[in-house]
Amino acid sequence: MARVVAVIPARYASQRLPAKPLIDLLGKSMIQRVYEQASKASLLSQVVVATDDDRIAAAVRAFGGEVIMTSDTIRSGSDRVAAIAGVLPADIFVNVQGDEPLIAPQMIDEAVRVVLDDPDADVGTLVRKLDSPADLHNPAVVKVVLSAGRSALYFSRSVVPFIREEADQSLWLNHHMFYRHVGIYVFRRSFLLKYPSLSESALERAERLEQLRILEHGYRIKVGITQFDCISVDTQDDVRRVIEVLKSRS
Repeated sequence: MARVVAVIPARYASQRLPAKPLIDLLGKSMIQRVYEQASKASLLSQVVVATDDDRIAAAVRAFGGEVIMTSDTIRSGSDRVAAIAGVLPADIFVNVQGDEPLIAPQMIDEAVRVVLDDPDADVGTLVRKLDSPADLHNPAVVKVVLSAGRSALYFSRSVVPFIREEADQSLWLNHHMFYRHVGIYVFRRSFLLKYPSLSESALERAERLEQLRILEHGYRIKVGITQFDCISVDTQDDVRRVIEVLKSRS
C-alpha cells in the first residue's frame, strides 16, 4: 500500500486576514480544525503542518499535531509541500489547504484515489459541477476544461469554453457541463521533487494560477469529480459562515 502524507502549508502573513491559521473557530484554531478533518481521511498515513512561523508551530504542537519548519523564502504552498517531500519518506503527498476548516475527509480520499488509480498521473485534483451563473462569471471561481479521459486541459478565471451559439450568457449552463476547481492537490513524490525547479510560466503569470505551471511544462493533472464542497476562508464574512456551520453541527 502506498504511503500517503497530507501536508497543510500554513503562513502567518495574510493581506486580508492576518494570523489566519490561528483565528478562533468555536474554541479551536483554524489550523487545528483543518488538521483534525484531514486526520479523519482513511487513505492518509500521516498529517503534518508545514510552516515558517514559530507561533503557528507552537499552536500545532499545543493541540498534539505534527509540524515541520520550512524556509521563509518558499514561494507557494506547493513549494512548501515539495520541501516536506525532501525530508519525509512517502509515495504520495497531498496539499491540503490551510484555510478550509470544513473540508470533508472523504474529499481528501477522493483526491488521493485519482492518483492511486492512474499510475501515469503526475498530479491529481478535484472539480465540482458548476450550477450557478454568478459563479460561472466570477473570476474568483476557477473553471476547468477536461479531456475525455478526465485530464485537465486548462484552468481559467474566464468562462471556458465560450458558447458561441448562445448570445445570452446567463443560459450557458444549459448548453454545456462546466466545472469549478476544488483546490486540493495530490502529487507523486517523483514529480514533487522536480516542481520547485519548474520556472514560472506565461499562462501562470497571466491567470495567477500556479497549476498552469504544471500543464505548461508538459505534465498531466488527472481530475476527479466530487459532490463535496467547502468554504475557503479569506474574509471575516467567511469566518462568520464557518462559525454558523459549526454551530449547526454541534
